[in-house]
Amino acid sequence: MAFQITAKPSNRVFSAEPGETILQAAQRGGLHLPYGCKAGNCGACKGKILAGEVDYGNYQVWVLPSFEKEQGKALFCQAKPLSDIEIECKEIGAVNEIQVKTLRCRVEKIARPAADVAVLSLKLPINERLQFLAGQYIDILLADGKRRSFSLANPPHEDALLELHIRNYGGAFSTFVFEQLKEKALLRFEGPLGTFFLREDSDKPIIFLAGGTGFAPIKGMILHALHKGITRPMTLYWGVRAKADLYMEELARIWERGNPNFTFVPVLSDPAPGDDWMGRTGLVHQAVLDDFADLSGYEVYACGGPAMVGAAHESFIKTRGLPEDEFYSDPFTISADARAGGA
Repeated sequence: MAFQITAKPSNRVFSAEPGETILQAAQRGGLHLPYGCKAGNCGACKGKILAGEVDYGNYQVWVLPSFEKEQGKALFCQAKPLSDIEIECKEIGAVNEIQVKTLRCRVEKIARPAADVAVLSLKLPINERLQFLAGQYIDILLADGKRRSFSLANPPHEDALLELHIRNYGGAFSTFVFEQLKEKALLRFEGPLGTFFLREDSDKPIIFLAGGTGFAPIKGMILHALHKGITRPMTLYWGVRAKADLYMEELARIWERGNPNFTFVPVLSDPAPGDDWMGRTGLVHQAVLDDFADLSGYEVYACGGPAMVGAAHESFIKTRGLPEDEFYSDPFTISADARAGGA
C-alpha cells in the first residue's frame, strides 16, 4: 500500500511505494530535494518528520544523533514511511541551489556505439552522488589545468554512473580517450554546471533538437521526462551526417514505440551510399520548419554545433513565432580548448 507524503512548506503531495525512501519517492514525484551520498553518511538530505511514522533506515550515528531524532529529524535518503507522513524540507527550485562539487571518479566502462563515438560510464566513490538537473554538464579537470566540458546523458534518478558521449574530433582530449584511456582509470571533474535543463513547470509541447552528440543532454532530459510520467507532446529531431552516426537510434525508437506522446524524427544531411535511407534528409532545423508553421505555443531545447543552434534560434523566432524565452540551448564548439557540450 502506498503512503501519502505532504511536503511543507510547499504543501506538495506525492506518494511512496512500499520499500521506497522519502528521497526516492520525492524524485519519482517530481520534487528536487537536496542529497549527497544517498547512503546515510553525509546529512545533506536531512529534514524533519512533522507527522506520521518512518523507519529511519541505516546511517552513521554521528550524522543523525539521537537528540536530532528526538527533534523529528531524519535522513530522507534512508527513511521509509510506515504511514502517511508530513515532512519539512527544502525543495531545490533552481540551478544555483544545487551544490557544485569537485569529485574523483573511475572509468567503469567505455562503449563504442559508433566508430567515432565513445560512451564513458563514470563511477563515483561509494559515499558520493552528484545531484544535477537533466541536461546539465560537468567539466573534466586535466592535469595541465585545462578543462573539457561534457553533458550528462543519464537522468538524475539514474546517478550511480555518470554517462558522457565523446566524439573523436582529433583534439588532444578526445584522442586520449580513443587511444589511451582505459577502464578503471581515474578522472577528476567539477559539476554540475550550466543552465540547460528541462523546465518542468510548463505544459507546453516540447521540441528537442540534437545535432550529433548533442543528443547526450537531450537523452537525459527525455529519460527524466518519461520517468516522471510527463505527458506533454515531445518530438525529437536528431540531425547527423549518415545513418551510422545515429549511434543510439534503437533507444529513440523504443521511446517512440512505448510512448504515444513521443515522436522521433532522424534527419541525415549526407546519407552514405549504403544507407538505403528513405527518411528525412537535409538540415535538421529545416525539418522542424517544414513540419511546424507556428511554434508560438512550444518550448525548444537545442544542443549541437553553434551553426545549427544559431540557425534554429533565428529562424524559429523570426519565422515561426517561438517566444525567445522558450528557446533553451547548449551550443558546443569543436576546438582543442573549448566547451565540448555533448561532444
